[in-house]
Amino acid sequence: MGVCWGPVLRVLVLQAAWALSGGQVRYSVPEEAKAGTVVGRLAQDLGLEAGEPEARRLRLVAQGRRASVEVSGASGALVVSSRLDREELCGKSAPCALRLEVLVERPLRVFHVELEVTDINDNAPLFPAARKNLSLSENSPPGSRFPLEGASDADIGANAQLSYTLSPSEHFSLDVQRTLDRETMAVHRLVVTASDGGRPALTGTVELVISVLDANDNAPQFNQSVYKVQLPESAAEGTLVVRVNATDPDVVVEVLDVNDNAPEVWVTSLSVPVPEDAAAGTVVALLSVSDRDSGANGRVRCAVWPASPFGLVATFAGSYSLVLREALDRERVSEYEVEVRAEDGGSPPLRASRGVRVPVSDVNDNAPSFAQAVYTVLARENNAAGAELARLWARDPDEAGNGRVSYSVAEGVVGGASSGVARRPASSYVSVDAESGRLWALQPLDYEELQVLQFEVRAVDAGEPPLCGNATVQLFVVDENDNAPALLPLAGGGPGVGAAVSAASGPVSGALWAWAAWGAPAGQVVAKIRAVDADSGYNAWLRYELWEPRGKGPFRVGLYSGEVSTARALEEADGPRQRLVIVVRDHGEPARSATATLSVSLVEGAEAALAAAGSSSSSSSLSGAGLRPAEGGASAASAASATNVWLVVAICAVSSLFLLAVVLYGASRWAPRAAVLSGPGPATLVCASEVGSWSYSQRQSRSLCVADGAGKSDLMVFSPNFPPLPPPPPGPAAKETQPEPPALLDTVGQF
Repeated sequence: MGVCWGPVLRVLVLQAAWALSGGQVRYSVPEEAKAGTVVGRLAQDLGLEAGEPEARRLRLVAQGRRASVEVSGASGALVVSSRLDREELCGKSAPCALRLEVLVERPLRVFHVELEVTDINDNAPLFPAARKNLSLSENSPPGSRFPLEGASDADIGANAQLSYTLSPSEHFSLDVQRTLDRETMAVHRLVVTASDGGRPALTGTVELVISVLDANDNAPQFNQSVYKVQLPESAAEGTLVVRVNATDPDVVVEVLDVNDNAPEVWVTSLSVPVPEDAAAGTVVALLSVSDRDSGANGRVRCAVWPASPFGLVATFAGSYSLVLREALDRERVSEYEVEVRAEDGGSPPLRASRGVRVPVSDVNDNAPSFAQAVYTVLARENNAAGAELARLWARDPDEAGNGRVSYSVAEGVVGGASSGVARRPASSYVSVDAESGRLWALQPLDYEELQVLQFEVRAVDAGEPPLCGNATVQLFVVDENDNAPALLPLAGGGPGVGAAVSAASGPVSGALWAWAAWGAPAGQVVAKIRAVDADSGYNAWLRYELWEPRGKGPFRVGLYSGEVSTARALEEADGPRQRLVIVVRDHGEPARSATATLSVSLVEGAEAALAAAGSSSSSSSLSGAGLRPAEGGASAASAASATNVWLVVAICAVSSLFLLAVVLYGASRWAPRAAVLSGPGPATLVCASEVGSWSYSQRQSRSLCVADGAGKSDLMVFSPNFPPLPPPPPGPAAKETQPEPPALLDTVGQF
């Protein structure tokens, strides 16, 4: 036998290469790369040939948070699947590396992949506030310095190296150049620009408002140097001589602030939507708050409404972060309207607000859920293939693919040695539509083969990873009257009996023999017609009717027992032989029947005894004492063999029913009324049959009660919803008519 060494050598070479390289593949990808960007030829780097990645199910497993890359099934390449943000993944840490695991099946191997996300210049420098107020004395000497708080940049490396420039001014640069003169210009407005080292560079600005404080650097000056006044000598004391005027650019006037400016609120950055599994502390938005007034009138307090699940955190003077305080649930609230309220310290205070809309994105955190854990479905046997049985529905409150549910029948095995049915998968009987949950039959169901089919239906959503829910379906097959009664060999009871039974499709007919002695009294049992029905309930409840001869014959048949007995004393006038045609019918709709022909030979008592003794010694294959087949010995032996099987089944069933009757009879003695085992409604008595054994269906039974004094050994339980029995045919057999069949308290649903 030849051995293919090629794949083995590739695996050995690959293992050696991995051992030398430390068992790790390293790739690099810039942040914000578009979805579909190829990061590296992973399958080729792992030594896999064309077609192997898909055959060996090459797949990626991320450690920690969800990866933004995936493996292409066809080519085995590692590609970008969603947005990569280095600042979100690693912050200021450098380098930013994602650790991934790659699984390869057949055989199962685990490889480690390190993906470095490199920085791009996607963040501009940001000052703590958009405006900065400064106050300087006008006599500050040139070269005086005062500190300014610099800008920050979320990038790293050269992309975060900042340089500053100042808007053109003859009084200021980044150092003071000229003497200030408040009287010339009281307020200076400058713009400081911060540029990073990226290519192209990104910038951020802050406005400097510099107020020049007054210094006493000016002497008072009169409006003229000499004032000439002529004054009469008779001028009275207190007479105004002259009005002089002197000015001083420094004569200081303090202007008191009035709270005439309301606070202002800006949203400088907004990161939405917020995943519903976001952790507490996640920053949703950055806000800037200012007030043009001064002192208490310019001090601003901020609050967020509603108070949960968001909160405000002060970062710098006048800057706030809107952060997540509590866990979110998109299925409960899918979107929030958040209002940031600002109030200054004036009297009365002035207020302002800014609304922020925060949508919540869905996460696959809900598994499909069925309305019921167990579904009970009734289906009649012989249903058409493709017939709809039920509709199942599972609810998934997630949205889009996370809430899109598909249905399937879970693989399970039905039957086995204990049930007598060959083991078959449940999916060979039923199927479920993947989208609608419609359950239908793949083939006609046969109650005689399968009474109960139990299986699971699985509902799986399309999330990543998918979540699933299960429901159990119990499918009860409801019996239909599709089996005619089958005759069994006669049971002994008279001087001699015999049988030769032939079966055919539809009604079954057979020829039977029995012997009776002259002078036998009325009521003596000559033979007992026995039949079984593979159906259940009413469909298997049998009755026996004497079809021929009509009128007052010497024999009669028990309506439900099948016992053939003498209606009167036998006389010579009855002839040497009587031919009886007996019809066995079930109570199905429509009813099915079988016909038995019984030949009764009338002989002397001694001859009947000798015939019975001879029959029992000559043929051991017949079940009755003194059986004597007329012809067809081989066919009689075959029928007797089948009879033994039925006898065992019948004996077991009758014994079980007898034990149940004894228990129920004892229980009824202790109860003030008839004991009802289950089911609502009025109590209806179900009594034992007066004669013989009965076929019954345990699975279709619902309720059972036994009246005091019911001393019969056989019990019957039948399926409901059938019309009442017709009256018995006229004739001698009508005297043996039993009461109407018992009714059940609880019934099976109609179809």
